[in-house]
Amino acid sequence: MSTDSISNPRQRNWAWIWFAYTGFLFLQPILEPALYLWLGTLAALASFVAIYSRYARAYDRGQPMRFWMIGATFALGLVCFPWNQGASTFFVYAAAFLPFSIASVRRVLYLFLLECIAILAEGYAFSVFAPRGPFHIGWPNVFIAIFLVLIIGGGNIFFAEQKRADCKLRAALEENLALAAVAERERIARDLHDVLGHTLSVIVLKAELAGRLIPLDPARALAEMSDVELIARSALAEIREAIGGYRARGLAAEIKAARLTLRAAGVTLLAEDNPVPASCLTPKEETALALALREAVTNVVRHASATTCRLRFTTEAGQRRLVIEDDGQHAAAYEGNGLRGMRERIESLGGRFSLELGTEQGRGTRLILELPLREVAVS
Repeated sequence: MSTDSISNPRQRNWAWIWFAYTGFLFLQPILEPALYLWLGTLAALASFVAIYSRYARAYDRGQPMRFWMIGATFALGLVCFPWNQGASTFFVYAAAFLPFSIASVRRVLYLFLLECIAILAEGYAFSVFAPRGPFHIGWPNVFIAIFLVLIIGGGNIFFAEQKRADCKLRAALEENLALAAVAERERIARDLHDVLGHTLSVIVLKAELAGRLIPLDPARALAEMSDVELIARSALAEIREAIGGYRARGLAAEIKAARLTLRAAGVTLLAEDNPVPASCLTPKEETALALALREAVTNVVRHASATTCRLRFTTEAGQRRLVIEDDGQHAAAYEGNGLRGMRERIESLGGRFSLELGTEQGRGTRLILELPLREVAVS
């Protein structure tokens, strides 16, 4: 017998199947027909229906009333047991309800012990003071009642603990899903910021350049507008990749794109085409550095008014270090979404992010990204 289905609205109707155990109430009236037995049994059944209904509602809502209903069920058994031995089923119901209503296994076992003592005491009292007659309790019935209390109640302890463990597991799973959803939203927000921020800056630069070139060099202006179209198409593809989770096009490709972007803004990039050996980076590390470079270049174009930008990659003291510095004006001290996303990516890989401002006439910004040196498996 289990009350597990009571707490699930879709299965609540199945909870009434446990009323089949009240059939034991009718064994004695059928075997020993008597009017008082039938009337008393029907009254006991009606009382239990009311108690059970109130218990089911209180259990669903977590109300303390459920404890009173368990006590009432056991008391009903004590009242009916002397004249109807089948009323031991009420003891079993009370024992079945307890593990689902009380979380402490030790407390449930103590209550089982009290139930058994009460049943023994009633059996002793009625065997001594009513050795014969309609209110006599036979010792075999007493021991059967205690046996059923211990077996069914003990079994329900297992099911109740299993149910609580399942609830905790579901709660943990829901929490993990919620955290994963938040992390995914943050990832998409960071990636869209990096993709759109960088690309729109390039589009603006090239559109402005094309506008200035139309009266001077229409052919070059047309070429610049063609570049704008290609960049816009590339941005659309990158947005789709960002939403899907496939974000980076590789560090080497990002360096080439940075060179073109800076050149359009009148900034010279001083770096090799691929200063970072691809074999020393994992895909996640390369993605993090590529997106960091994209954000850094976007900031140089937007805010720095620089003439040169240097890119250096070194390995020393167990760290791989990517340094991006420019000779432009200091960026704002406030850490916006771009820098925050950059920091989160690098720190999630066990690395360190730092931003240094030059002291000469308020110019120069150095961005340092460090990742721990580790072996990368080569397939």
